[in-house]
Amino acid sequence: MGKKLASLRQRAGYTQASFVEAFAAEAVRLGVAAAVSVRQLRRWENEAPPPLPHPGQQAVLEAVFGVPLAEMGFKVPRHRVTVAEPISDSGKVKRRTFVADAGALVAAALIPAAPGLRVGTAELGRLRERLEGLYRTDHTKGSVPASAQADHIESEISNALRKASYTSAVGRELQTMLAELHGHRAWYGYDGGRISEGRSACMEALTAAQLVDDPLLQISVLETLVLLAIKADRAWEAASAVETAYRLATRARAGATVHLVIALRSANVAIHSGDLPNARRALSRAVQFQGRTDRDEEVPAWARFVGPFEVDYATADMYMRANEPQRAVPFLRAAVGGIGSGLARNSASYRVRLANALLAAGEVEEACAEVDGVMDAWGGIASPRLLGKVCEFLRSVSAIDSRTARDCVARIHEAI
Repeated sequence: MGKKLASLRQRAGYTQASFVEAFAAEAVRLGVAAAVSVRQLRRWENEAPPPLPHPGQQAVLEAVFGVPLAEMGFKVPRHRVTVAEPISDSGKVKRRTFVADAGALVAAALIPAAPGLRVGTAELGRLRERLEGLYRTDHTKGSVPASAQADHIESEISNALRKASYTSAVGRELQTMLAELHGHRAWYGYDGGRISEGRSACMEALTAAQLVDDPLLQISVLETLVLLAIKADRAWEAASAVETAYRLATRARAGATVHLVIALRSANVAIHSGDLPNARRALSRAVQFQGRTDRDEEVPAWARFVGPFEVDYATADMYMRANEPQRAVPFLRAAVGGIGSGLARNSASYRVRLANALLAAGEVEEACAEVDGVMDAWGGIASPRLLGKVCEFLRSVSAIDSRTARDCVARIHEAI
């Protein structure tokens, strides 16, 4: 029985000694109190039946290999069996969210500026509310209108920093907001296909976040940099950004939700590189973190979008990369069903991705039905990345000679 575990270890390129080191590193990353010795590993691999790992060891083993414990040769009690299936559900996870408490900023020495112009906690509160509103606009209407709103907010923050008088604490908060705004611009560059602009905004945001010594804000920028680096075919840069994000998360004692976002970006890098074993490991790690997000008391605004549907979507991405669209379809269906109603842009993007997978799997009628649903809401969303996905589907469906496909092509042309 233990030979299955030995085979998994060898195929992953580990000696028994290097596996023990990898196990320890993964346990630290997962925040699980678990360890294994070479002697214990030998017992798992050689004894029949092998001794059952304790729950903490199980979590790490499944994260390292990306397969359920039962598939490693262990006899697992029913209550500890892990299954590979979509993890989305319709229930909403309730959690407290992290928003900077402008009212708690302590007054310090005033920074002199133009007479009569003063920024205090009330002004900060109004700016913070508008900055938070950018997430809502982007998620519901797309990056184009969100970017227009960002222009006005950036102008106000920059003018306040240059011309107003304020305490040092208020000044720090203004700089933090400016860093967040550059982070938004980085995302708009990604969504709009303006990769160079997005990377420049990332550098601005990272510098500003470092100056205010905010590790969580740095992580938020790095997770966008991962996506931009992948688009620029700079996989090494994306991988470095992931590792830096993990280090910052450890330093900041970040919760499971932040770690979940980083694990998903790690999966993005591996999928892009065609490294499917590492993609499975990253996704297994993401599942572990997803199971602990309900314990988070503070979740940064930039991480609130994440949920089980993101894990399912990334899993489907892995199967599409492996040219297995039939296996991707159930995960995409779960992602589409699990995403919240407040994420209209992402929901439309997921449905188009599902349509492409269905088309690749030979399900033309169902694929066209999904796109028809997206076209029904098309006028309310302005996202160049979403448009690109629709055009990709259009190219594929145009090659199909059927009435359903022709009607779908006509509907897309009419809408866009």
